[in-house]
Amino acid sequence: MPDRVFIDTNVLIYAHDVDALRKHEIASEILRELWSTRRGVLSTQVLQEFYVNVTQKIPAPLPRSLARQIVRQYFVWHVELLPPALILKASDIEERHQLSFWDALILSAAAEAGATKLLTEDLNPGQTIEGVLIENPFTPVPG
Repeated sequence: MPDRVFIDTNVLIYAHDVDALRKHEIASEILRELWSTRRGVLSTQVLQEFYVNVTQKIPAPLPRSLARQIVRQYFVWHVELLPPALILKASDIEERHQLSFWDALILSAAAEAGATKLLTEDLNPGQTIEGVLIENPFTPVPG
């Protein structure tokens, strides 16, 4: 099985926010690749945060019906559910790694889903936590 890639909320939002310009292009390309390779993973937390942000917080909010349709499309991906035990695991990660609880919950879900990589702009790129490598797809690669 190919390596799974966990998508954080910000990447998903940028892919559907045309006002995000360059980040929109990058995120859209990432999602196209993950759709074609079937390696994409997300969690119920990501889908919830996505819905709220694209319907209320981006410069040109999406209609709720369109946001629901987009969320529904991602049901074919591996969507990690967040049972109570994962919440406790996240609280441990939060404490050990000095992260926000919400970022720790994303990492917990990524690890639980067997993802080897987390694409986000919210954490330190290059760091590996719980066996998950953190990458910021919006940072230019040196060289």
